[in-house]
Amino acid sequence: MTIKTNQSRLVYFRAQMMAMLLLFFRLTFTLELKAQEKPNMIVYLSDDLGYLDVSVYGAEVVKTPVLEKLSKEGMTFNNAFVASPSCAPSRAALLTGLMPARNGAEVNHAFPNPDIPYLIGQLKSNGYSIFAFGKVAHYGGNEKCGFDFHHDEQVNLYQNISQYFDSTQVEGPVCVFVGDRRPHVWWTEEMDYSPNEVDLPPYFIDTKATREHRARYYTDVSGMDNEMGQVLEYLDKMLGENIFTLFTSDHGAQWPFAKWNLYDAGIRTPLIVKWPGVVEPGSETDAMVSWVDILPTMLDISGSDIPNDLDGKPFTEVLKGNTHQFRDFIYTTHSGDGNFNVYPIRSIRDKRYKLIINLVPDALHTNHSDILRKDGAGAYWDSWDEEAAHNPLAAAIVQRYFVRPEMEFYDLANDPNEQYNLADDAKYQAIIGKMESQLKSWMEEQGDQEKVYLKPYPANGPKPNASTIDKRKNGQ
Repeated sequence: MTIKTNQSRLVYFRAQMMAMLLLFFRLTFTLELKAQEKPNMIVYLSDDLGYLDVSVYGAEVVKTPVLEKLSKEGMTFNNAFVASPSCAPSRAALLTGLMPARNGAEVNHAFPNPDIPYLIGQLKSNGYSIFAFGKVAHYGGNEKCGFDFHHDEQVNLYQNISQYFDSTQVEGPVCVFVGDRRPHVWWTEEMDYSPNEVDLPPYFIDTKATREHRARYYTDVSGMDNEMGQVLEYLDKMLGENIFTLFTSDHGAQWPFAKWNLYDAGIRTPLIVKWPGVVEPGSETDAMVSWVDILPTMLDISGSDIPNDLDGKPFTEVLKGNTHQFRDFIYTTHSGDGNFNVYPIRSIRDKRYKLIINLVPDALHTNHSDILRKDGAGAYWDSWDEEAAHNPLAAAIVQRYFVRPEMEFYDLANDPNEQYNLADDAKYQAIIGKMESQLKSWMEEQGDQEKVYLKPYPANGPKPNASTIDKRKNGQ
């Protein structure tokens, strides 16, 4: 009796193991099949959104429930970086897979050189219908990219998208780019958040005007998140189950030490990817990726041809959970923004250290915010000057904003806000020398001419204002 019982148990155990193996192989086959299919794709771009200013990345005041939902359904990248912290160079790098020096769009309001192809063409050659709504390329640039259709109006995105697809026969596979201008300045006049409750980075000067502008910025962040929820819900119903959805922002917000800068507040970006059946829901990765990697990844997962000479490369294996290592170093460049920001910068970053080289350290660092001081953008700067006039700590922040040394070096593990420049610390000279050599070698490989596009503002001269800009525009 005991022998029969043991035999029965053995047979049962074998049957259970066989069933589990069959289930495993069936699931594996399904995932592989899903990965081999051409997915429909959605790329949702925010404009000027700091990576720490959404709840997914730890923001405690501003609410972004749609991004939280997307994060729970997909993979959150903790170390995603743009190629350049200004709109035109960043978007040109995204759409070409090439860094600014190689594609030609180095300064803001520039476009890639005419002989540089957009990677949209690779998707179209593979049978994709590609649509763009809102700000995808820089202003006026959508028509250059080769989209099958583009609607450039930057308000009422949900309305524009739903009206178009409700009245248009679309053949798949489909790729839809959506560019929301929020939270780009000018920020809304509405304040859905109390100025007294908003949180400020430690390197901000805490004034009433700063808090009010921060509340308006947060309102735009939540407004973007809300409309994105409507758009994604609509597109999900239209496109079915096999959808690759990617959310990111072109660089940090137009706040001091963020946009126009190579500090993490300027170059580190939110990046969340959802792909049911392939990307594990609720997963995270510390793999370092760049914006030039996004389109090559999309080409890879869709089975499209990938040009050999790109700076970007696919992070498909990261998405599949097969690795959390991708890039060892992130390179970023900034070359300026017309007469407002004449301050070229280069940087190299690994997971712990960052080296920044300011190419014209004897010039003032400026931009739209501190020069024009417009309501809804940089009007708080008047209150910063007033505070700096009698507060030494505030004066130090203002001084650090405008005047910088040739070289900056930060230990990001101990100083994530990049407040303590260790460039002269003897302890780090070997690391600094190695990173400087590597950065300059990369710049040479890129054909980076370190060009200064316009005349800088001398650090020992007056700070530029609106009148200064007008005179420059008139050739005075």
